Amino acid sequence: MPSLNDALIHVQQQIHIAAKKHGRPEEDIHLLAVSKTQPAETIAAAFALGQTAFGENYLQEAREKQEALAHLPIEWHFIGPIQSNKTREIAEHFSWVHSVDRLKIVTRLSQQRPVHLPPLNICLQVNLDDETSKSGVALQELEQLAIATIQLPNVKLRGLMAIPKKTTDITQQRAAFATLARSLKQLSSIALLDTLSMGMSNDMEAAIAEGATIVRVGSAIFGARKSQ
Repeated sequence: MPSLNDALIHVQQQIHIAAKKHGRPEEDIHLLAVSKTQPAETIAAAFALGQTAFGENYLQEAREKQEALAHLPIEWHFIGPIQSNKTREIAEHFSWVHSVDRLKIVTRLSQQRPVHLPPLNICLQVNLDDETSKSGVALQELEQLAIATIQLPNVKLRGLMAIPKKTTDITQQRAAFATLARSLKQLSSIALLDTLSMGMSNDMEAAIAEGATIVRVGSAIFGARKSQ
């Protein structure tokens, strides 16, 4: 198991190599460390090594870590499924939410975002493959949700997120991410969007090749996750 420092360096090198290979400016690609199941001490260690943005899937776990690390200027991203009764705490304690997939949720986030905070950055999660087991708005319903979202106060629609079907075939990986990138471009007539949250430890290169601006990486940084 490499050290945390070595792992972070390796992931940053992978981003550098993929960006250069596919003609992307490296500064346009941001690393989000997926820290679910990781203790606060590990997040603090990663922060000390220069990683400032962390993604959490489970609200209660995240809130405990946020309280323990309140002295650090961490940028917290919520990336898990959202229940209606959890929106207030998410609106109050995160800078980004990547997993918005229905109007009820984004409306509650808008209503519950404290006015003294900057607008909550929103990515709409798209279900690219219409998988019933996976969250996300269907492609044919995406524009309607985007139009509704940009009309809400206290939130700012930044872009799209997706978790495609798992495959080791980079051609298939790229095809899925290309679909999300096209969807973002199609929305450009209604909003100025700048974010494609796509790509994880095993498909990061394909995502970068197709325009990812945020890659969500967990196991390549922290090692295999403990069971939740």
